[in-house]
Amino acid sequence: MDDEMVVGLPETRLRPFVDRYIGYRERADVPLVRREAAGVFVVLILGWGAPLDVTDPRSVERGVERVDSFVAGTFDGWCMTRTSGVGEGVELLLTPLTARRVLGLPLVELTNRAVGLDQLPGGWLDRLRGRLADAGGWPQRFALLDAALADRLALTPPVDARLVWAWRSLMASGGRDGVGALATQLGWSRRHLAARFRAEIGLPPKTAARLLRFQRAHAVLRGVDATARPHPGSGRPVDWAEVAVRCGYYDQSHLIRDFHQFAGATPAALLAARCAV
Repeated sequence: MDDEMVVGLPETRLRPFVDRYIGYRERADVPLVRREAAGVFVVLILGWGAPLDVTDPRSVERGVERVDSFVAGTFDGWCMTRTSGVGEGVELLLTPLTARRVLGLPLVELTNRAVGLDQLPGGWLDRLRGRLADAGGWPQRFALLDAALADRLALTPPVDARLVWAWRSLMASGGRDGVGALATQLGWSRRHLAARFRAEIGLPPKTAARLLRFQRAHAVLRGVDATARPHPGSGRPVDWAEVAVRCGYYDQSHLIRDFHQFAGATPAALLAARCAV
């Protein structure tokens, strides 16, 4: 059985909430271990193949074992996944406010946690997983996801518009906006903004801002940011000091510190490992 990855685009009305679906089939004859970087997003895996483990090295209670489907809330540290056999399923990366509506619970309940679908309310995601497994192919599966997500979003109230504004402002600035300035524009205290932000998004705004800066720098390492000079795939050294400034860091040492916390290694070490594969 060949490995397979298929990218599906949600229908137009869903694209403000979900940018893509990733269908996958992957065979691992020996245990496959991956280091997963932190980020201000929620991972939803709806699978029906070989089970896997998700491990946070900081605490065993934060992970989950032997599941084919799970949701991982916003993490402020890296974690590991491990699987063997043939895995098959669909992966969705959800923004926190979309996940808040799709999952039907404040994301503070999932901060730094991965949980199986049986621990989520309603059971609708587990039923959807079964329907995806029985579907005839990827187009049918993506259509099922469209219908299920549209129904779910129609049933759940939107998040407070003021919090949506704060999140979008932080996103638009790449994590450069100051928390105090955001609170002032909302007419909230810093403490109130931090409490609301953490309850709904899972992390305080200051941590979310750090992660947004890190995600942009990490995109350079992965070759996603085509504006990097030189590009990581060019074979020439990347100027990480320049990347640090462009991504909103004070200096390169701050960037390296965040890479240690959020990815578990320095940018140079991660790039070397990537090039060795």
